[in-house]
Amino acid sequence: MPRQRYEERPSRLDGAVVWTLDAPPGSQQPARSVLPDGCMDLIWTGGRLIVAGPDSHAFEVDPRNRGSCAAIRFAPGTAPTLLGVPAHELRDHRVELDALWPRSAARRLVERIDRAPDPAAALEDAALDLAAGTGPPDPLTVAVADRLRRGRSVAATAAEVGLGARQLHRRSLAAFGYGPKLLARILRLQRALTLIRTGLPYAEAACRAGCTDQAHLAREMRDLAGTTLGAYFAAGDAEANSETPQPSGSSTTA
Repeated sequence: MPRQRYEERPSRLDGAVVWTLDAPPGSQQPARSVLPDGCMDLIWTGGRLIVAGPDSHAFEVDPRNRGSCAAIRFAPGTAPTLLGVPAHELRDHRVELDALWPRSAARRLVERIDRAPDPAAALEDAALDLAAGTGPPDPLTVAVADRLRRGRSVAATAAEVGLGARQLHRRSLAAFGYGPKLLARILRLQRALTLIRTGLPYAEAACRAGCTDQAHLAREMRDLAGTTLGAYFAAGDAEANSETPQPSGSSTTA
């Protein structure tokens, strides 16, 4: 029986990843958990464009509802600028692009990708066009994401970028979909999982990622992912964290 095939590559759009899923008719793949990562995806599948908003908890992907697709996963804080919608409005949601844009504009983009011999490349080109028209994301929220990704505390990050607690929270909601404390937890969990994939023991990965100890990491895994580290890695979900049912870091397609 044919299997689904997932591939990804760095995008020419700064910080983004282009990914594709080839799902031949009759192919099967077990359900997967997509863990929160602070990212948003724009997914082309079946003549539709779906925006996957930022997740605050694990999202279960049922492969029976997912055909072949091409997508771009934007770096945290990037998609709201390109798509013109605050991230918190899409938190834990998957919506069609025509619910966010004028239908004519969304339809033109869908048709452009439908006609392309390489939908993934066409989607990436469209994202680059959007970036050229909208300009870069807010440099302050880019700096926030970078510092939190590197393990800086929320308080230190606020001081370094020159924002008060309320300003930081408000701008984080618009850029990332949630406040800086939750974003920091999500990025810390992702750091720990990345370290574990390199072969580090759970306890060492937890400490290097910024958790107080392995028990702290285990609690965060249960809270944010709804599972344990052992179950996650045993299921094979750890190889990826994309919007696909095939593991790869931000759905049924709708």
